[in-house]
Amino acid sequence: MNLPNLLTLSRVPFLFLIAALMYMDFRFADSLAFIVFVIAGLTDWLDGKIAREMGIISVFGQLMDALTDKILTVGLFVLFVGLDILQDWMVFGVLLILSREFLITGLRLVAAAKNVVLPAEKAGKLKTVFQICAIGGLIVARSVEFDWNPYSSANLDGAIDLFYYGGLVLFTIATVMTVYSGSFYMIKYWKLFFGTGESDLES
Repeated sequence: MNLPNLLTLSRVPFLFLIAALMYMDFRFADSLAFIVFVIAGLTDWLDGKIAREMGIISVFGQLMDALTDKILTVGLFVLFVGLDILQDWMVFGVLLILSREFLITGLRLVAAAKNVVLPAEKAGKLKTVFQICAIGGLIVARSVEFDWNPYSSANLDGAIDLFYYGGLVLFTIATVMTVYSGSFYMIKYWKLFFGTGESDLES
């Protein structure tokens, strides 16, 4: 187990740490959760950078990198549902995201079994950006509401609304991008997924 893979796998315990902090009832718990989330995001950049510099890029590392990203983001959205951070109708969006990630992960595993590594598509990368920004905004909104607003002489309700509703808008966009990118993958690689032949990996 090399350093890049350890950094990749660290995002799973980071998920549980964030969840534990957001359920804890002490000041700065949510602020600490945001810091941990940022650290988890940095590992996503750092593992690839180290792997490239050390020349140890592997199929396992690429698969686990994509998988742990999905575990972190989907796990946090499920956490937000449990904490009533997301609105009720957004549970459907979480289910769509969850379904899409299971399908694409399955597709990547099928491809890996055939010694094919599916490249990340622009739509998928954009989807991930919106998901990360939505998560960050919602955690910041909660941290301002519980960690800072009650103890501040200034009224921070405007900042709370900005981050909260901004996070909800970003979540909605992320959901749309998730469905779009998932559909794109399934259409492009359907032959590979259903085992009817090799998909066209050039287009």
